[in-house]
Amino acid sequence: MSHESTVPDELGHPAVHASEVPEPGAVTIVVPTFNESANVRRLLRLITESVPARLPCEVVFVDDSTDDTPDVIRAVARDCPFPVTVLHREEPAGGLGGAVVEGMKAAGSDWIVVMDGDCQHPPSLVPELVATGERANAGLVVASRYVKGGSRAGLAGSYRIAVSRAATWLTKALFPRRLHGVSDPMSGFFAIRRSEVTADVLRPLGYKILLELAVRSRPQTVTEVPFVFEERFAGESKSTAREGLRFLRHLAGLRTASPLARMVVFGLIGLSGFVPNLAALWALTEAGVHYLPAEIAANQFGVAWNFLLLERLLFRDRRRHRHWADRTLRFALIANADLVLRIPLIALLVGEFGLAVLPATALALVITFVLRFAGTEALVYLPRRRKAGTARSEA
Repeated sequence: MSHESTVPDELGHPAVHASEVPEPGAVTIVVPTFNESANVRRLLRLITESVPARLPCEVVFVDDSTDDTPDVIRAVARDCPFPVTVLHREEPAGGLGGAVVEGMKAAGSDWIVVMDGDCQHPPSLVPELVATGERANAGLVVASRYVKGGSRAGLAGSYRIAVSRAATWLTKALFPRRLHGVSDPMSGFFAIRRSEVTADVLRPLGYKILLELAVRSRPQTVTEVPFVFEERFAGESKSTAREGLRFLRHLAGLRTASPLARMVVFGLIGLSGFVPNLAALWALTEAGVHYLPAEIAANQFGVAWNFLLLERLLFRDRRRHRHWADRTLRFALIANADLVLRIPLIALLVGEFGLAVLPATALALVITFVLRFAGTEALVYLPRRRKAGTARSEA
């Protein structure tokens, strides 16, 4: 088989000739869109010019737009040499990440390439992503701005560059093992084998779907190729402060996915509850309240503080399982039961097991902490068990 020379495309990216793409090479390109009507025509033209005929291709747009983006895609798709599908969502659950997961579920190829719809990700790199994955027998191929030959030139302004670098550093610091070998976990341009996608474990929130896939699906082999992040062709960036907050919540949810990590965060939140507890105790005793009722009342301030932080930071995605009043009452009962249990437990450890008061108190704190954590998870935030008849009737 003859090998032809590589010719740069109109944007200066090296075009990978079809003969360089190993078999099998079918690819589904998933493009999440939100009001990108000014960009999708150019994007489909670039895909048509960049993806060789030897590489079977389909494009799946998952659209959350409020403008005419779906209509523009359908009109342009008539002239495309490959199938183009538009999945329009009335409810954008999970944001951009949720859209990508929907596109992956609809994909019919061995390889799935995810890219943005604003032309900042060069379609000319699609064949190279697939070819690199096939050559390296990789499950995930990341287009990186931070390896030799890559560039973040398309990031507008020093502020966005600083935010991107800070987010990358924070993410890699929180997941050093799972993101080993990934220099650009914030990239929205990557290829993944469909067999590596475990859709039922994904909990996308916001626009950093690569992080979700790398942490939860854990592809066995990851490799990277450099790419130049282009300037947006038209329209405005969808990166906002609100998306930044969603990203931080997403990070917190990923980091606390394991029981041990949740227990650590649970303990840190519990420690922080001493601040409102002691502040309330001081205020009540200064007001002349006897220390015993003051201690009981002050403890409720700590309980309320802990409950609010747990609701916002640790169990945010589990709040839907019970009504807020039900959760509040259950948590208050468990938190106050801790006080009732601790004193007789200390007495038991001292009287029956001969421990000194200090180590007995420390051991009782550890035991009641573990019980409080397990009770909070099981009795407050786990889904209710449904009766078999109810489950069948709702199916």
